[in-house]
Amino acid sequence: MSFFRKRKIKKLLSRLKNEDKSIKLHVGCGGNYKEGWINIDNRSRAKKDIRLDLQRVIPFPDNSIDFIYNEHFIEHLSYDYGFYFLKESYRILKPGGVIRTAFPDLDTLIDSYLKDYWRQMEWVKLIKAQWYPSGCFMLNKCLREGGLHLYMYNLSELTRRLIEAGFGQNKIYECKVNQSSYSELREIEKRADSTIVEAVK
Repeated sequence: MSFFRKRKIKKLLSRLKNEDKSIKLHVGCGGNYKEGWINIDNRSRAKKDIRLDLQRVIPFPDNSIDFIYNEHFIEHLSYDYGFYFLKESYRILKPGGVIRTAFPDLDTLIDSYLKDYWRQMEWVKLIKAQWYPSGCFMLNKCLREGGLHLYMYNLSELTRRLIEAGFGQNKIYECKVNQSSYSELREIEKRADSTIVEAVK
């Protein structure tokens, strides 16, 4: 990582600490820039605070972050890099810090394919995909996303990986969209068709 990027991160953390604000990372922000968060993305066109490739070390100190949020991001990482991201998230979270992950649920996709209700799902309407010729076509599109989806999760698989990354089993919770016991993590999702998991360090 460049010297300038390291300096920028140090400056951001110092400013937030001095202002006595929670330090919140929005990872893979894409077109969803969140005020009051440190927005991170690797795409040049995305509005962000820091450009980072999160398949590498997340360049924040141990025990320095209060909240990490990611929405429809983790499925774009490979199995190994997804786990590395969760381990790094555990490392940089403060004790009591929270990671909230919103993701497309593999079980829901398979169920909608088997029971043939996928055309009624919100994401289908959102991207105007009712034209998809068949459930088989839909399922392949979701699993592959033109090569951009690298590993899909269901609730039990993400829970398993969070435990392997260091989070305690009794500190992992499924949440409803836009609901949380933490005010910082409420009304935060753009995608209502997500499965949501919070894990506390």
